[in-house]
Amino acid sequence: MTLSKIFKNTLLVLTACLVLSACATKKEIAGDIEGSMQGDVYMGTDTVEYLAEGVPDRVFFATNESILTTASRETLRAQAAWMRKNSSINVVLEGHADERGTREYNLALGERRANAAKDYLMTYGISSDRITVLSYGKERPVDSGSNPLSWSKNRRSVTVKAN
Repeated sequence: MTLSKIFKNTLLVLTACLVLSACATKKEIAGDIEGSMQGDVYMGTDTVEYLAEGVPDRVFFATNESILTTASRETLRAQAAWMRKNSSINVVLEGHADERGTREYNLALGERRANAAKDYLMTYGISSDRITVLSYGKERPVDSGSNPLSWSKNRRSVTVKAN
């Protein structure tokens, strides 16, 4: 084997190692992003505020869905318990969607999401008179990115105290 051939083979092996290590790094980054999601539903807390101590103000939804997840139901049960203790407070349920889809579609989807939250609160004894539903569709994103993690943060219903 000539020195030139050995050099070429060594260079080829080093190049392959660099390419493979770059792929491994990319996978780790993707894993970190997915770690804050369950399926395509955001499960993190960096966008969540609180109605009261320990009572998150928002629930998240899967793409094109208005079905409540297990985590969403837990959050809404905490909201209902807090609302029962604070019977003079009314709330607005704001429905939101990600940037994909038409304005009209996302307004309707946001409304379905807010109504799903309202219906669940009502099953825990909260009067419909205390709850107003409002949809913003895709008009008020909490994360303006155009990627799956950003979209998952924007697919939500937020409970705010009414004025």
